[in-house]
Amino acid sequence: MQDPQLLQEGLSLMAFGMGFVFIFLTVLVVATTLMSVLMGRLAPTPAPVDSGSRAVKPSQEHDDELMAVISAALHRYRRRR
Repeated sequence: MQDPQLLQEGLSLMAFGMGFVFIFLTVLVVATTLMSVLMGRLAPTPAPVDSGSRAVKPSQEHDDELMAVISAALHRYRRRR
């Protein structure tokens, strides 16, 4: 093959490949959007959250005990090194 013919074949192959990828990605986006809309319609509505339940805050006693354990671990680690 001659150079101009080879270049033209390469460009047409590139255009075909890029077109195929563009079409595939477009179909993928449309399918994902349709599935999202479908799941939004079919999914049950979430139950209302009870506002009376609150996160339990750890007591000061647990914090003091945790600090003591961390301090002892650091002291032991530094003593070994």
